[in-house]
Amino acid sequence: MNESVMKNETIERVNLLNFDVEGIKAWCAEHGEKPFRAVQLARWIHRYCIDDFELMTNLAKSFRAKLNDLAYIKAPVPITEKKSADGTRKWLFDVGNGNAVEAVFIPEDDRGTLCISTQAGCAMGCLFCSTGKQGFNRNLETSEIVGQLWYAERELRRENGITDPNDRIISNVVLMGMGEPLQNLDNVIPALKLFLDDNGYGLSRRRVTVSTSGLVNQMDKLGEAAPVALAVSLHAPNDELRDKIMPVNRKHPLDQLMAACRRYLKVAPRDFITFEYLMLGGVNDQPEHARELLRLVRNVPCKFNLIPFNPFPDSDLTKPERETVVRFCKILNEGGVVTTIRKTRGDDIDAACGQLAGEVKDRTRRAERLVIQKQEASDVLNVQNN
Repeated sequence: MNESVMKNETIERVNLLNFDVEGIKAWCAEHGEKPFRAVQLARWIHRYCIDDFELMTNLAKSFRAKLNDLAYIKAPVPITEKKSADGTRKWLFDVGNGNAVEAVFIPEDDRGTLCISTQAGCAMGCLFCSTGKQGFNRNLETSEIVGQLWYAERELRRENGITDPNDRIISNVVLMGMGEPLQNLDNVIPALKLFLDDNGYGLSRRRVTVSTSGLVNQMDKLGEAAPVALAVSLHAPNDELRDKIMPVNRKHPLDQLMAACRRYLKVAPRDFITFEYLMLGGVNDQPEHARELLRLVRNVPCKFNLIPFNPFPDSDLTKPERETVVRFCKILNEGGVVTTIRKTRGDDIDAACGQLAGEVKDRTRRAERLVIQKQEASDVLNVQNN
């Protein structure tokens, strides 16, 4: 066997879904290709959702041969797909070693929103979240994050007979699936840049939203690297209650979180922060909680998205009455903060907020610690209710 053949056999092929457009340009430059070839390649992958290099007809044959030798395009493989009566769709994607993550497509009259995952499981340990109950295994790679959008867009376009790369089904992307996106910035930021790039998915910064439980330092880093719309999972109006239902608050209490929100607003594509507020029956849904929230956010331009809790097995939490949620919403609106109540979508296929679970090989013993956390929280809540 000659030396050149031996050398080629040792080359590791790369998944091009791991690169943003600048990364594709750099990779192409390493292999003697000009920047315009990289742009053509990126558009074939992300605008046309093509994974066969031979179908990329405006690429030189020599370049296509090189791509076949050195690269591939591979998104996570769906294990199952479920369709809700309201049109919501949920895919369970295999990410290897017994782990699977979920993505959800929510069609509406004026938009199509894809909710994607960024981790296999979640280490944040929020009391109300089905994902956190399963524990944590690892961060998803950029290709696994981008691949959820790539696959969903391709399948939806095929079903609808759409061939024009500018006629997209998915208009909005939210990183609100399994995991805490800001714990995986090394892989999330390239994905965001690809979502925003005109040679990638071409979405505006206002149409890409990252959700966080409140990792203050990482919020600053996101603002520096890819300042998209931000949604902060708040869920409590004071530190005592938030400590119990969201352990992250013990490290980053509310005064720090509010300060980080004000800093983020300087670079955000919108002039407000969205606060997600999960309504837990008898826990955080009383009028005094609403009034406390108004005091908390008085110096943070914001809007509230109220989310009635979606029960899941062994959660030990309940959904509040509709009248309770409406009363809470009215107090916030009358206090000068725009507040909406999120319509529940896909709950018949466990695709609603907080219900995504997937399959996770926990390496954190999260399930054991959750039992202790739930008991501690229950003791505090019982004291409050009495």
